[in-house]
Amino acid sequence: MTMPLDSESRIQDDDHLALKLWLRMLTCTNMVENSLRRKLRESFQSTLPRFDLLAQLYRHPEDLTMGELSSLMMVSAGNVTALVGQLEKEGLVKRTPLKTDRRIYQVKLTARGRKHFSEMAQAHELWVAEMFKAVGHDGMEELMRDLGKLKEGLRAAEG
Repeated sequence: MTMPLDSESRIQDDDHLALKLWLRMLTCTNMVENSLRRKLRESFQSTLPRFDLLAQLYRHPEDLTMGELSSLMMVSAGNVTALVGQLEKEGLVKRTPLKTDRRIYQVKLTARGRKHFSEMAQAHELWVAEMFKAVGHDGMEELMRDLGKLKEGLRAAEG
């Protein structure tokens, strides 16, 4: 059986270990993300961007503006506008103009949206836990420490 090509398949024996690690991390990230996309689609007829937008609103019970959502999600305002429009039609979010500037809209979860996201979040957590179970609890803690060191080093290198 031929293994599918992925980022890690580019590795050569004489490549630097750091490059090998980067490609392994990228491959694992892509595999986890693709699995989550598929599971969200199959179980909730949803997408990862919709899940992410609902998650931001769930984490911020105060109303968020469209601009704040765009910044938190690191996507364009147009993407947020389209997602909010879809979710509003489904009754999962409510969009209201800001009283002091009617050009700016605030968005919040409806009761139905909060319930729907809570169900998706529970399933999402179980899916992620299942994907990482091969690493084991101690392995996950070690990875968290090591990736924390990497993150600190990257921040320090940025200045």
